[in-house]
Amino acid sequence: MKNKIKNMLKQNIYIYKIYTLIFDFIFNTLKLFIKVDETIILMNSFGGKKYDDSPRVIFEYMKTQPKYKKYKIYWAFHNPSEFQIEGAEKVKTDTLKYFIIALKAKYWITNSAIERGLKFKNKKTIYINTWHGSAFKKIGKDISKKSFKFQASKCDVMFAQNNLDIEAYSNAFSIPKERFALVGLPRNDELFSVNEEEIIKIRKKLNIPENKKVILYAPTFREYNRDKNGCILAPPINIDNWKERLSKEYIVLFRAHYEVNSVLGIKDDEFIYNVSNYNNLNELMKVSDILITDYSSLIYDYAILKRPIYCYTYDYDEYLQKRGFYIDMNKDLPNKICKTEKELLNEIVNCDFDLQREKTTQFVKKFVLNNGNARKYIDKLIK
Repeated sequence: MKNKIKNMLKQNIYIYKIYTLIFDFIFNTLKLFIKVDETIILMNSFGGKKYDDSPRVIFEYMKTQPKYKKYKIYWAFHNPSEFQIEGAEKVKTDTLKYFIIALKAKYWITNSAIERGLKFKNKKTIYINTWHGSAFKKIGKDISKKSFKFQASKCDVMFAQNNLDIEAYSNAFSIPKERFALVGLPRNDELFSVNEEEIIKIRKKLNIPENKKVILYAPTFREYNRDKNGCILAPPINIDNWKERLSKEYIVLFRAHYEVNSVLGIKDDEFIYNVSNYNNLNELMKVSDILITDYSSLIYDYAILKRPIYCYTYDYDEYLQKRGFYIDMNKDLPNKICKTEKELLNEIVNCDFDLQREKTTQFVKKFVLNNGNARKYIDKLIK
């Protein structure tokens, strides 16, 4: 029932407006009677779905600093019982307790949103948003001027990984440029200092043979790519072709959106490892020698490792028309896009690692302005 209501709110602007009018009024009235507590911090990741990404990195850093011992930290989840966290109290999203804590909190820290589609932030609350990626495919008002999904309060500080993030997200979310902090994404701090010992440890945990290189394949989700019954359509991938061309030298870590994962029906074998539910994406990147994706800002993150990156964009023209990009994929990426599976596999088989590392290095210099200390910027924001 809850999911049906969510879908109605997302798809019907009139129902969404009624929802916001009613609940904005309720919580904006309620906040007149609630005083902001200077010691309360409310955090979430992807609205309450996970305990990861930059908010988690910030939280783990805060636990090591004496400065934050005086603060009461709440982590919000859709299903709190699924997570074990030390140093914070869990709260369930969309409950009265959640909204009261949100109204009382001096600081909000998220990579997406806190207000659950509403707009009730107290003027004394400092809203810190790390976002969950860099500007690659268009988002927010850049997709549609009539977009009604981004009506929440504007954040006071938004982290950015490059100047393009500031330009794109300022317009997409109507956030003044002076509110952006060009410090990088905290989740990527650890990618600046990966060592061989750590890579060996991860390989052993994943049972990767010592004599094989690793490809991380992370295709994105296409919200429009469905059949008449609403089921997601499988991308044109023939794993047998991949196995024939690549299995002597590589294994593949397959990580995809759960709907893509379900329709492809990837099963583990000695060549392909389905890691779609693996809870640490950074570990998968660290252990991979090559990244294959399509339209994901994961490109920016993986590029920090200065390794080969390929984009398999079999539906490039359609995606360009329906979604659009902030960069020119044909000019700005380390490599040209591959529109066919044959072209992609040929590129990998003939990969010149030294040349590709240099191409990725140049991409990093242009698009990834970070020194591996983004998490520490929180010290300047929380007094």
